[in-house]
Amino acid sequence: MKYKAVIFDLDGTLVNSIEDISDAMNSVLQNHNYPTHSYEAYGNFIGSGIRNLVQKALPPTHNNEEKVTTCFDAMMNVYRNQCIHKTKPYDGIIELLDTLKSRQLKLGVFSNKADEFTKKVTLALLPNYFDSIDGLTIESHKKPNPIKAIQISRNLGIKPEDIIFVGDSGIDMQTANNANMYAVGVSWGFKPKEELIADGAKLVLNNPLELIDIL
Repeated sequence: MKYKAVIFDLDGTLVNSIEDISDAMNSVLQNHNYPTHSYEAYGNFIGSGIRNLVQKALPPTHNNEEKVTTCFDAMMNVYRNQCIHKTKPYDGIIELLDTLKSRQLKLGVFSNKADEFTKKVTLALLPNYFDSIDGLTIESHKKPNPIKAIQISRNLGIKPEDIIFVGDSGIDMQTANNANMYAVGVSWGFKPKEELIADGAKLVLNNPLELIDIL
C-alpha cells in the first residue's frame, strides 16, 4: 500500500455544513437589513474562509473593510452557537473513516474554516478518527497555500507524496498539488466536478467508499 495517510477538507467533503453557515450569515444580514442569500448561493461563497464568505455575502454598496470586519465578528459569534445544529456527515463517511482507521492510516483534517470551528465540528461529529485537525489561524496560510498541508505531513511523520488529499473544491486540488500530495476530489460537495478536474484532481469520487479502491 503506497499511501500512508489521508488529509480531508471538512465542509463539503466530510460534513454538509451549508445550512448552518448560511443561516448564521443570513441572520447577520437580516440584522443589518441587507438582502439574504440561498443555500445554493452560499455553496459558491464557501471555500476561502469565513471572512471571504462575508465579503461575498455583503451587498457591494456596503462592502468596505470596516463593514466586513463588523459583520465578520457578528458572523463568528452567531456561528459559534449553531455550527452543529444542522451539520452532519455525508452518507458513507463514517464507514470510510472506520475502514481507513482499521488499515492504520494516519488521518487529518485541514480546512479554511476558522480553527476554532474546524475543531469543534470535527470533534463533535467525527470524534476519535483524526490524528491532526487544523483550521485557519493565519489568513496568509489558507489554502491553496501548501505551507499548512506540508506542516501537517511533518506532524504526521509521513512524506507529502505518501498522502492523499481529499476535497470538494478547486482550492483543495490546488493545495494538494502545491504540497505534492495525491489530489482526490469529491462530487457530493459544494463545487462542480469540472472545477475539480480543471484544478488538478487526479480522481473524482462519487461515493466515499470509492477511496478504498485507491489503497
